[in-house]
Amino acid sequence: MATIGAAFNIATGALDADQAALDIVANNTANVNTPGYTLETPTWTENDTASFGGLNFGTGVQETGAQSQRDRVLEQAMQQQTQTESSSSARLTALDQMQAIFSGATSAGTDTSAASGIGSDLSNFFDSLSSLEGSPANDSLRQSVLGSAGTLASDFNSAAAQLQSQRQSLDEQSTSVAGQANSLLQNIAQLNVQIEMTSPNADAGTLEDQRQQDLTNLSQLIGIRTVPTENNGLTVTTMGGALLVSEGQAYAITTGEDAGVTHFFDAEGADITGDLTAGGGQLGGILTTRDQDIPQVASSLDALAYAVGSSMNTQNEAGWDQNGVAGTAIFSLPANATGANPAGSAAQIAVVMTDPTKIAAAGTIPGSTPPAGEGPSDNTNLVAMANLENAGIVNGTSPTSYFSDMVTSLGSLTSEVSSENTAQQASLTQLQSQIGSISGVNLNDEAAALETLEQSYQAASKLFTVLDQVMASALNLGVETSYT
Repeated sequence: MATIGAAFNIATGALDADQAALDIVANNTANVNTPGYTLETPTWTENDTASFGGLNFGTGVQETGAQSQRDRVLEQAMQQQTQTESSSSARLTALDQMQAIFSGATSAGTDTSAASGIGSDLSNFFDSLSSLEGSPANDSLRQSVLGSAGTLASDFNSAAAQLQSQRQSLDEQSTSVAGQANSLLQNIAQLNVQIEMTSPNADAGTLEDQRQQDLTNLSQLIGIRTVPTENNGLTVTTMGGALLVSEGQAYAITTGEDAGVTHFFDAEGADITGDLTAGGGQLGGILTTRDQDIPQVASSLDALAYAVGSSMNTQNEAGWDQNGVAGTAIFSLPANATGANPAGSAAQIAVVMTDPTKIAAAGTIPGSTPPAGEGPSDNTNLVAMANLENAGIVNGTSPTSYFSDMVTSLGSLTSEVSSENTAQQASLTQLQSQIGSISGVNLNDEAAALETLEQSYQAASKLFTVLDQVMASALNLGVETSYT
């Protein structure tokens, strides 16, 4: 009777184990589309053996809990690749928007084609000077020079304003991203506490899934490092080492304004803006464009505006206007701007000359005040002004070439970042596929497992029935018993 009782225990244990495993399969199937869910498999443990008459007999198995199918190395690699891809994606979006400024930087009109950009404005302005050379006393041509100068100045202003507007928009985005990151840090800290309480030495199942999903989402926002701790917890830092999560405590990223833009600080008040910029994630890409790409283009634009404005002013002041008066400035520029520091020139350049007769077409003639000689038909200074188009007045480069090089460099940078992002997306997709093959739920596999477990359950049930009949026969000795 003792052996029959043991057999009953084995059958009962088999039924319990199969039912637990079936529940795991059902849970996998129900969560096939749940983001971050990790495939769970039953953990089978052999029961202790029993000894009868000097012989050892097995006592069946039990299902001791679900085990998530994780690959920590792949998860870490995906976290890092997510940070890299998210950074280049955010930067590429911003660079595309910046390129659009120079593919159609217009004045107040509705035309946004490249033909009305700063490059063509420069050409039109110098062309108007060349046209005036043939008839320096022509009022209409003189007015055309001032008109084209006004368009050029207006487009400089427009481009500078759009760059500043984009930088401000990125600044606001950076603050929003930091807020989202802080929310995820709080979630991760809370999950640390739950995991350490419920599964300090084993897989925590869905709790770990939630924490890993939060880490993936956090990696899309900022660059992070994770370090496992005792009791199955995690410490999270920035790539530079600033503490963000320790056990159940989250340390929020705070913000403050410095030099007109948002800076970011850790829990100890240290400025970690550079750390977050280099770290990756969406915030890294945003800050790279905000603090590096836009200022570089804006500085080039300022250099161009200052060089054109100051060179034209200097040359016009070297000649004589239609009234026999020494030439004056055509453009106004910031009072503190210099060739070494032209900051603000693109945003503030403007045409201050309103009287077309003040264009100093005539050259100065020694010993004659006002100049004699050809008088109204003298165009020697005007020729010098027109020749500035091909002179190396912008860091040794002509104005049109300098602007063309600037736009080309921006296009090359955008193309480079685009290529990097495409490669990073491919790598990320590959990692996701690798993780999916290990941790993802395959409905075909789950269907096969379900069929196997159902058969095992039916077999254990059948054994239970047979044992019940054997028990009945033992209790009814001498009575013929049939078995089914």
